[in-house]
Amino acid sequence: MKVVNIVASGSLNTEIDLETLSDEIGQPQARYDPDKYPGIYLRFEEETPLITIYRTGKYIITGPTSEEEVFSLRKRFLKFLFDMDVIENADDEKFSVQNYVCTENLGQTLNLNALAIGLGLEQTEYEPEQFPGLIYRPEGYNGVVLIFATGRVVITGCRSGDAAEELFTGLKNDLTEV
Repeated sequence: MKVVNIVASGSLNTEIDLETLSDEIGQPQARYDPDKYPGIYLRFEEETPLITIYRTGKYIITGPTSEEEVFSLRKRFLKFLFDMDVIENADDEKFSVQNYVCTENLGQTLNLNALAIGLGLEQTEYEPEQFPGLIYRPEGYNGVVLIFATGRVVITGCRSGDAAEELFTGLKNDLTEV
C-alpha cells in the first residue's frame, strides 16, 4: 500500500496576525490573499508539503507521505515561528494526524454495479454519472474506500497507516465473499 498524503493539524494556542506574518515571511514561501482564502499557505521549499495557518492559531499540514515527515515538518514549522517570535515556545500538545490517503491495486478489473449490490447497498454509493468510482463505507472501520473498475483503490479517513492496512485487508476479505 502506498501512502500518498497525510493530513495533520494542531494549534499554536495564540491568535496570529496573518497580514504581518505573511509580510515577514515573504513570497514565495508564504502566500496570503484574504479575499480568496482566510489562511496563509506556507511552503519551506517548492514541491514540499503545505502548511496552512489560520488567524486562530490553528494549522494544517498536508502532503507528507510518512509520519516521520509529518513530525519533522511540524518541528521545523514550530521552530521557524519561535525564531520569528511569533510563538513563545516551540511545542504543541494538540497536534495529531487526522487522515491518511493511501492507494493500492487489486490486480483485477471489477464490475462496480455488481460490487455495489454484493457489498451491500447501505454501505455503498455508486453513481457513475457523478463519480467513476464506487464509494464503500464498511462497518467497523473509520475510513472510506474508493474502488474503481480498473481495480485501483483509494483509502481515506484512517488516522494511521495500520488502520488503512486493516481496512484494505477487510476489503479483500469482503471481495472474496461477493
